[in-house]
Amino acid sequence: MLRRTAYSLLVLAIAGAATACGRSAPDQESAAQSRGPISIWLSNNPQEVAWGKNMIAAWNKSHPGQHVTAQQIPAGKTSEEAISASIIAGTSACLVFNTAPASVPTFQKQNGLVPLSDFPDADAYIEKRGGALTDQYKSQDGKFYQMPWKSDPVMILYNKKIFKKAGLDPEHPQLATYDQFLKTSRTLVHSGAAKAALWPAPSSEFFQSWNDFYPAFAAQSGGKQLIEDGKPQFDSPAGRQAAAFWRKLYSEKLAPQEMYPGDAVNDGKAAMATVGPWAVSTYKDNIDIGVAPVPTAEGKSPQDTYSFSDEKSAAMFSACKNRATAWDLLKFATSTQQDGKFLDATGQMPMRENLTTRYPQFFADKPVYKPFAQQAEHVVEVPNVPGSIDIWQAFRDEWTKSVVFGDESTDTGLRKASDKITDLLDEYGDPS
Repeated sequence: MLRRTAYSLLVLAIAGAATACGRSAPDQESAAQSRGPISIWLSNNPQEVAWGKNMIAAWNKSHPGQHVTAQQIPAGKTSEEAISASIIAGTSACLVFNTAPASVPTFQKQNGLVPLSDFPDADAYIEKRGGALTDQYKSQDGKFYQMPWKSDPVMILYNKKIFKKAGLDPEHPQLATYDQFLKTSRTLVHSGAAKAALWPAPSSEFFQSWNDFYPAFAAQSGGKQLIEDGKPQFDSPAGRQAAAFWRKLYSEKLAPQEMYPGDAVNDGKAAMATVGPWAVSTYKDNIDIGVAPVPTAEGKSPQDTYSFSDEKSAAMFSACKNRATAWDLLKFATSTQQDGKFLDATGQMPMRENLTTRYPQFFADKPVYKPFAQQAEHVVEVPNVPGSIDIWQAFRDEWTKSVVFGDESTDTGLRKASDKITDLLDEYGDPS
């Protein structure tokens, strides 16, 4: 058996003592029917905070007996660790509007989440809002423990000014195939227009693969998840092609092997980035932005190209005593009207189908977001499996060795990662 990470061991060790050390959980049946004041947590994104304050003000105006208060997720090394600690202490907010799907299995194991499917109208509401995209967010018991809330599909954002400086056509970038992307990247760097074509974080945190490998694998594989039917999928022709492509970017120094101490695109050091629509507002005042799909070996059409969703969910936590209010608020916050306000405030995509036809004025006024809305129809989520964070860490460790630094072949790295993850799946699936 593989040893689990220190984070997972800590969670498992402390979770058993949560009842003794934390606040007692409310009675499930009475809490489900109870209405009254609740608190929610938001991310530290300024636009999301502003939307949250306005959304709550609208709610409180018409629900004086069910007052809602909000704050940002408490500080911690990561939001996931801060939320996990709050579960143990029994101090979680009723709702957290920044729940990473990769952490949902861990929070479930801590008995920290309320199954939304237990509300009579929940499954129908979630599936109507998100359509075919929602199946990826069910847990292994078939229930929703998270509301798929907003998507930030990863695409290629590029600086048109740097492309023009390198003698490239910024309106028709040659980025569709691996060969085109590499040729364009060489021109960008060798011309001196930019120090790097791309400058993703080469570090080993478990989530970093969501910015490099996973979008490329989703695109090349036609929409496969890292794990499907209990088995790793990436030690495959599609996975090997994606890994070899990224290895070339690093080996040819088109993507640096060191961390950049800031934002390489905003500082003009990198010509491109693999990012979601959240980045548009970050760059819009400094950069003439272009957007392109993630490349594939053969150059698939944009409507057939998948990417990673970089989704964040809203979840209800078991410390909540007034869950009927929390569920009503969750529906209010994800209504057609509030989703439109969220889109307008943040540029992030609500987890709804047909965004461009549902909110046509937004995309007419801000056309740079339209490719992200179209990409949001073809996204892949992280697999909802126990031990998800450890699984991604095992993958990232091998990726860093083989792809970023070339200490072993990319095929060897994928094979080793697949073997380790298979062991982890067996370990987490074994109740002993």
